[in-house]
Amino acid sequence: MTEPDVAYVTREFMRGGVRLSVRDWGGDGAGVLLLHGLAGHCGEWDGLARSLRRDGYRVLALDQRGHGRSERAPADVSRKAYVDDVLGVVEEFGRDEGGDGVGRGSGDGRGFGGPDGDGDRDGRGYGGPDGHGSRDGRGYEGGRGERGFVLVGQSYGGHAALLAAARRHPRIAGAVLVEAGPAGSTPEDVAGVAGWLRGWPVPFAGREAAVSYFGGGAVGEGWASGLERRDGGWWPRFDAEVLAASLDENAVRSWWEEWDAVDVPLLAVLGQHGIIDAEQWDGMAGRQPALRGVCLPGAGHDVHLERPEEVYGAVVAFLREVNRARR
Repeated sequence: MTEPDVAYVTREFMRGGVRLSVRDWGGDGAGVLLLHGLAGHCGEWDGLARSLRRDGYRVLALDQRGHGRSERAPADVSRKAYVDDVLGVVEEFGRDEGGDGVGRGSGDGRGFGGPDGDGDRDGRGYGGPDGHGSRDGRGYEGGRGERGFVLVGQSYGGHAALLAAARRHPRIAGAVLVEAGPAGSTPEDVAGVAGWLRGWPVPFAGREAAVSYFGGGAVGEGWASGLERRDGGWWPRFDAEVLAASLDENAVRSWWEEWDAVDVPLLAVLGQHGIIDAEQWDGMAGRQPALRGVCLPGAGHDVHLERPEEVYGAVVAFLREVNRARR
């Protein structure tokens, strides 16, 4: 029998005067909140969201402030503002839907599979021979009519997930950092990213031109799907200057203190050719001994677009581990 398709509903709500847009995939089980990276959009997670929803999870995907259908030019683009948005979504969507409760816990596994190629190399992580783990989506819930959420974020979204977990909010049950970590960036690196955003040759004449510009294949398709068609071409759904300003803090500090404060289970999903080098990985694992890790050989920073099935396998296996810890 063919499984019925899974659809989402777009919901908008205000937090601190800023409009936020969420793709609500429904579901009655434990919560998962998906967070895209800088200049991305919540649609990057559609494949993972659909799979997790079929597994029974309560799935949401946020267009972060300054992106997509959310407020295009918010006055505050500090890391605190992004983290407050994440916690606002968790509170808004986790309190009234009949969840069995809330969950925070700590993992007891040890990290492996760092970016230098050691450890598990097949993308299955610790989720059993099929790489899938639990199929019922239940878990990390108690008995107060509230739902706990595992945060799953890529790049800047993973950074927001890390900082949100560091707040020790009672509804955060765990965090998956896809190509994200607590090390800071140099001013030169930040300036390079800002220059790249400002340098997009917009408007693109057609979607095919955008896909080609972003490297083609699944990665190009993923980036191009975040564009909007208007005014005779295809445009980004963000203001480059707003996003450039959101990078300012990363040029002047790191986030190791926040990393040390996280007390929920953590999973790092890395690409072999991504941005998390061996030094940062060693620091992460050394300071959070329960950290799990999966490194996908041959993959880059956009590993969630390049290798979606393996990312799904790693994520759902982690969810099963979090579920088990809460029972």
